[in-house]
Order: sequence, then C-alpha cells, then structure tokens
Amino acid sequence: MHENFRPGELVEIALPDRLAHVQVTHLHASYPPVVRVLENRPGARSGDPATIAAGATAFTAMLPLGAVLMRLGLRATRLGVQTIPASDAGFPTFRMPIRGRSGEVLYWWLWDGTSLRYEVAPGTDLDALPLREVMSAEDFLAGLTR
Repeated sequence: MHENFRPGELVEIALPDRLAHVQVTHLHASYPPVVRVLENRPGARSGDPATIAAGATAFTAMLPLGAVLMRLGLRATRLGVQTIPASDAGFPTFRMPIRGRSGEVLYWWLWDGTSLRYEVAPGTDLDALPLREVMSAEDFLAGLTR
C-alpha cells in the first residue's frame, strides 16, 4: 500500500483476530499523515464504510501508514474516502514535553499544525492530546491490539 493517502481515506487492517480501522484526517507538508484509529469493535466489518468512519476515535497519531503496514506485514484494504467526524475535522493539537536535566517536565509545547504555544501549568486535559512525534510501527501495532 503506497503513501498517496487523501484526507478522509478509510483503511481496514486485518489483524490475526479481528479487523481494525484507520482514517487519514490531515496531511502536513513536514510530517507524515495524521491518522485516527477507530475504537476496537468486535465482530465483522459493517457493510457500510460511512458507518465505520462515524465511529469513535481511540487515538490520533502522525504515522507513515503505508510504510508501517508494510513493515508489520499487515494486509490492508482501502475503503474509500469517507466523511471525517466533526470532532476530528480540525487539525489536532499535539503536545511535546520540554524536560529538565533530571527528566521532569518543565513545560509543554502545543502545536496545532501551524503555530506553537506553551503551557507551564497545564491541567489534566493535556494528557488526552497526542504526542508530537512520528509513531513507531511497534507502538501503532500495540495501539491497534488494545
């Protein structure tokens, strides 16, 4: 599966015990695609890709999806471009910790795809934001199999 993904593209991934679904939400010139992994749903795929795409997001990440699927040896099927839910339509805010010498987080950089801002004393809501890093194949697979 090559890297020419478009926003809204839904991809079905065959895992040993079930199917997983990923939707490309955004493209950025300096990073790999932003994807949302849909929450794990038991059972076979719905016949309607739009219904799948309307599902809840388990997590969001920057990921070279095609390369990761190839590296992991996972079979994937493109299910076409589907509507991105309103909750995921805007470019997500990513967080990046700035650490002190002993490893403690001094503050967080927050990036919205175009600009940076920082938070010195963020609330717990920051924990829900994805990290500003390219996710590894191993971490992606671990997230899919949760």
